[in-house]
Amino acid sequence: PSTSFLPSPSCSRSKSYFCFIALPALFKQELQDTEAEEGSTATLKCELTKPKAPVEWRKGDVTLYPGLKYEMRQQGCAAELVIYDLELEDS
Repeated sequence: PSTSFLPSPSCSRSKSYFCFIALPALFKQELQDTEAEEGSTATLKCELTKPKAPVEWRKGDVTLYPGLKYEMRQQGCAAELVIYDLELEDS
């Protein structure tokens, strides 16, 4: 797959140097609501326009990190958040 770049107007160029700004990753498919029972596991999925783009999962203002409660998976353009042992507070 090709990567799109746009030249930056503030960059200087010489015979051997060019400066580019990469286009940001966007959502091709945004998160969908998921229903699950308390105590079970839920998986939230989204699809990005760029493979392996950095993803940060948040609940409100709180950044989520991998551990016993959360698992983050990413393959190509697909990103998933798995939430284990669901509680009412996870909604």
